[in-house]
Amino acid sequence: MRYAEVSVNSPGAGNQTFSYLIPPGLSIKVGQAVWVPFGDKLLQGIVLGLAEYPSVEETKEIAGIIQTEPLLSPSYVKLAQWISEYYQSPLFDAVALMLPPGFERKVVTFISSPKDASECDLPTLNEKQRYVLHLAQREGKVKSKDIQKSLGAKQTTLTISQLVKKGLLVRSYELEKVKVRPKIIPYLKLAVTPEQAQEEVIKLLKQGKAAKRGNLLEFLLKMTRPVPLAEAVKQVGSRPVVDTLVRQGLVSVEPVEVKREPISYEGITPSEPLKLTAAQKVAFDAIKSSLLQMKVGHPSPPSSPSVFLLRGVTGSGKTEVYLQALAQAVRLGKRGIVLVPEIALTPQTIERFASRFPHKVAVLHSQLSLGEQFDEWQRIKNGEFDVVIGPRSALFAPQPELGLIVIDEEHEWTYKQHDTSPRYHARSVALKLAELTGAVMILGSATPDVETFYYAKMGDYRLLELPERVTPREGSTLPGVEVIDLREELKAGNRSLFSRSLSQAIAEAVYNKEQVILFLNRRGAATFVQCRSCGLVLRCRRCEVALTYHLAEEVLVCHQCNYKIPVPQICPQCLSYRIKFLGIGTQKLEQEAGFAFPQARLLRWDSDVTRRKRAHQEILSKFRAHEADILIGTQMVAKGLDLPLVTLVGVVSADTALNLPDFRAGEKTFQLLSQVAGRAGRGIWGGRVIIQTYSPEHYAIKAASKHDYTSFYEREIAYRRQLRYPPFCQLVRLTYAHTNDAACQREAEKMKERLSQDIEAKGIAGLSLIGPAPAFIHRLRGRYRWQLILRGSEVASFVSQIEIPRGWTVDVDPIGLS
Repeated sequence: MRYAEVSVNSPGAGNQTFSYLIPPGLSIKVGQAVWVPFGDKLLQGIVLGLAEYPSVEETKEIAGIIQTEPLLSPSYVKLAQWISEYYQSPLFDAVALMLPPGFERKVVTFISSPKDASECDLPTLNEKQRYVLHLAQREGKVKSKDIQKSLGAKQTTLTISQLVKKGLLVRSYELEKVKVRPKIIPYLKLAVTPEQAQEEVIKLLKQGKAAKRGNLLEFLLKMTRPVPLAEAVKQVGSRPVVDTLVRQGLVSVEPVEVKREPISYEGITPSEPLKLTAAQKVAFDAIKSSLLQMKVGHPSPPSSPSVFLLRGVTGSGKTEVYLQALAQAVRLGKRGIVLVPEIALTPQTIERFASRFPHKVAVLHSQLSLGEQFDEWQRIKNGEFDVVIGPRSALFAPQPELGLIVIDEEHEWTYKQHDTSPRYHARSVALKLAELTGAVMILGSATPDVETFYYAKMGDYRLLELPERVTPREGSTLPGVEVIDLREELKAGNRSLFSRSLSQAIAEAVYNKEQVILFLNRRGAATFVQCRSCGLVLRCRRCEVALTYHLAEEVLVCHQCNYKIPVPQICPQCLSYRIKFLGIGTQKLEQEAGFAFPQARLLRWDSDVTRRKRAHQEILSKFRAHEADILIGTQMVAKGLDLPLVTLVGVVSADTALNLPDFRAGEKTFQLLSQVAGRAGRGIWGGRVIIQTYSPEHYAIKAASKHDYTSFYEREIAYRRQLRYPPFCQLVRLTYAHTNDAACQREAEKMKERLSQDIEAKGIAGLSLIGPAPAFIHRLRGRYRWQLILRGSEVASFVSQIEIPRGWTVDVDPIGLS
């Protein structure tokens, strides 16, 4: 093939490939990383195809190869193309999901003043132009980003353009520095035989001044392998001693590549497979049968579906089924990927899998250092691991011979990437990956996504059920749930955060040396701050949201953009001192729990206290070691944790998400309550759950209190069918953002008119438009947002045929409309 179709790392590349001529003598493969000329820049590109003829008349040559071996396998090349097409994202954004950590290098713009620049225009320059020109002349070469710190982005671009036009400046482009490299550490080893070294030791120790050299040689003789140079220097306390031995040819220093290992196996002991219950064995046998039918490079036959929905109540042993299914895949020469919804769950999952597959488990997530991510990615590609564990991004690990994909807690909204392009859902992408590789896929949950369960009912997936808990107690059942009507508590004069029943239950559990989880899905201490004189609510200056009071820092914080201000002593509008903190968050709950139960040891688990590396693991380890009696947290404490000493779960407010303008509000509430309730009663003492709410009659809360997924599903699916929401249609959300609200609205109305005309012209039935309307958070990070919702069948296909103007974002299959 003479031409390569390349996806180029440039914002202007869009969702297309570009044809490049392959120079004579250069061997190019699909999936390979190359350097290509793009405009006046030299950029990174990934080869996605080879062709005998180019797609355009004039082509440039590939400038060079970045790496000799392909970075993307054929399956991942097809997957990247599918993601770009389905989710309407730039092609390289989809490709970038699968590249090694730190691979992408942005183009840095420099400016400099040419020696032959004319000085006749100097008197006509304004102050900003003089400043930029003087800076370039003084420094020789300046990054445009450095100038932005003084002039701002817009003014910098304008000023540089004016000076370039006058011939006083020239632009040049360079790629930013390499972000990460293999870790190389100098090691020290003997350069002579042990016998020769021993003779030298005896000789040196006789000389008083040379004793340190003798000690170092003696130390190296005891070592069975080379030792880090730093350790050797520490042993003798002097680097010159080492240098002398090197000069004498007795020892040598060699660079050794060291792998940065994110998993510590300290405290992890190998474990054997557990005996399966009857229900677990039925599920495992079905998955095993599908694994045995796998053929390399071919998907499973349609008569035996390779996608399983494993619906098991909380504590029913879904993880054991995953482990034994993975062991079966490994016996067949295959490997697996296991996705978890939160980084918080990764330590516990790693522990379970690492004990079953010692030193064969890789982990990938954003809290690892870039070096750790880089090393793990390379080792995964080399086939060193049987299983890769992590949140949604781990799906794109280059796991060779992929045979099994597990998505634990498949219902979780965190599997959807909603803030950056491509806005993909890991579950949908995993289904496509399984199709491309022939891998078996397991979707596991106690509370499956309504759409997933519907497809299982329709026969698209095979439904496997685990209806009973597996715990140390015989005849173990799900914990009993008590629903407290907070309206009745108020009537009884109780204005505390804790109902009388919950307060008594907490006191009993703490007294009996048991553990308690208190769940509130809201961070901070007060959700908003209001002046009681004029009614002013303190808001973010960049977002249309109220600021949240954070107790520890004594500041008001925007949870959207992290804007912070000190807590005002007086109202900035009417100068009143009547400032009131309203609403509650986990910080306030922690404070109130401390007042109400002074004898209890408290621990909080939310995103405010888990910003440090390994913070999740530290909190989990402390609570499991019973260094705290009460764990207070947000949704992090609701997902998949196995804590045998927890006998009581208290849901402080079940209403936080119930009344959001979102058709999935009821489903999210049911799932969250069911999941957090499932943390109780996993040990020998059993457990109970207390849910506090102002809406005890809501069907989601009623169903959650009875652990009744079936009744919830029947009510929810009837509601979706009646109102034509997924799975009975597809949704696509178009959002336009602008600094001017009126301009934003005009553009949204213009887009609606254009879409309406296209729908009418093509005669598409059943495709409707909702909006335009302001987004739920109308102003975000200084930009107003208006949105349009398209509802119908095959909406993504319709949108893909439309040229979307700049400023719009497309979200296919949004997780919510709020």
